[in-house]
Order: sequence, then structure tokens, then C-alpha cells
Amino acid sequence: MTKTKKPEGIETIILPSKTQQILDLLNRDCGATLLEIATLANWLPHSTRAYLTGFKKKGHIIDSDKVDGGRRYRISSSPEA
Repeated sequence: MTKTKKPEGIETIILPSKTQQILDLLNRDCGATLLEIATLANWLPHSTRAYLTGFKKKGHIIDSDKVDGGRRYRISSSPEA
């Protein structure tokens, strides 16, 4: 078995994990809608809500507010909230 070398001058790009991308959305000042998170992750709404529950179980405090007829989720900046 022969190993192939990466051509010179080509860099490997490391993309953030899906979890990190979702955390980035939730850490925005405006938070993220269920649709934004589901679209990013390519999940159905019920799977997205279950994933948010997993964040709560890991100790994240997630606020949800009703805005313009929809719900926005964001990670609380203070544990007391």
C-alpha cells in the first residue's frame, strides 16, 4: 500500500463542528430561530428541539422568547437568568 502525499501549497481547512456552529448561532445577541438551527443542521424541528434539550442537560441555560409569532432561542449570558 502506497501513501499519497498532499500536494505542496495546499492547506487543510478545518470547519467548525455542527455543535459549534449551533452554539455560535445561540450565542448571538439576537439568538436563533428553530428554523435557522434546523436549516443549518439539516434536521427536522422535533430533532432540533431535542438537541436543544441536550444542551440544557449539559448545563447550558437556554432562554426562549416569542418574537414575531415565532420562538427565538439563545444561551443566557448569566447562570442566574
